[in-house]
Amino acid sequence: MNDPVKPDNNGNAWKAIGLVTALGTNLAVCTVGGYYLGSWLDRHWLGSGLGIGLGVLVGIVAGILGIITLIKSVMGGKNG
Repeated sequence: MNDPVKPDNNGNAWKAIGLVTALGTNLAVCTVGGYYLGSWLDRHWLGSGLGIGLGVLVGIVAGILGIITLIKSVMGGKNG
């Protein structure tokens, strides 16, 4: 009888876990950093809470751009 062929993963599951962890961490760190930047803006210039909102939005955008860059580097994409 033939033995079933086992796929050769070579640690692909660990690479995928690392990628997902990096993506989530990137977004979280950028968002929290944006919050602290906005909080600093509120204390020094705005004082209305608008700085926190803008900081969080900037952090989210920075996180998304970081995620796109990370995915492109993992996928090997040079263009686009």
